[in-house]
Amino acid sequence: MAVIDRPGVAWVTGASKGIGRALVLALAGRGWTVAASARSEVELADVVREAASNGRIVSFPLDVTDAAAVAAATAAIRDALGPIDLAVLNAGTHIPMAADAFDLPAFRTLVETNLMGAANCLAALLPDFMVRRAGEIAVVSSVSGYAGLPTTAGYGATKSGLITMCEALRPECELHDVSLRLICPGFVDTPLTRKNPFGMPFLVTADAAVAAILRGLAGRKFEIVFPWQMKLGMKLLRLLPYPLFFAVTRRITPAPKGAPPAA
Repeated sequence: MAVIDRPGVAWVTGASKGIGRALVLALAGRGWTVAASARSEVELADVVREAASNGRIVSFPLDVTDAAAVAAATAAIRDALGPIDLAVLNAGTHIPMAADAFDLPAFRTLVETNLMGAANCLAALLPDFMVRRAGEIAVVSSVSGYAGLPTTAGYGATKSGLITMCEALRPECELHDVSLRLICPGFVDTPLTRKNPFGMPFLVTADAAVAAILRGLAGRKFEIVFPWQMKLGMKLLRLLPYPLFFAVTRRITPAPKGAPPAA
């Protein structure tokens, strides 16, 4: 039986908005005791209130970029709720970045939040999971990690890093009976994706994304990718030789600031 079918204690980061919020509510509705983490105590309180009559959610405000705070939060969750059975590392942010507006502080923010935030959580979780020889960790990356798309120089780099990190750790985790999974959503209608300066094909709702995640966690595959059209398109794009690859991505590259509109 998959971990997702045996409700216990789940920890979800990035739980105040979008996919994280919808996932917390869905897990609570399935009987899980959910530790919900995000930076905003106010938004977490809203999530707790929303689930008050349909499951147990406990708020653990946290900035995942602070490694010491992450370690303290995981210890606090274990003390308050018991051993963590499922962790979904979903915290992340998105800052579109064009070449003519390359922003080093913004790039660093993306790395610290998306990549190092997940690494901080893994560092806090893995020792306990490996000693117990139990537990499941799902890291939320993105199909943007498969190939470099315009305006995603920072975001895509962090999501690619998450994919590589999970691929590297998966075999060793299995030796300790710890399940490490990778979640790569396509475009999901959230406050983050609404920042994109381009059309988003095959856009799905946060609730549809959570349904796909739960179906994936009920199975045994390492990689949970949705929708299938984005999975197919992005993986095929990555296989193209560079002249064809750039011919495709050039067509979706925004015009430089101040450039006249195309004829």
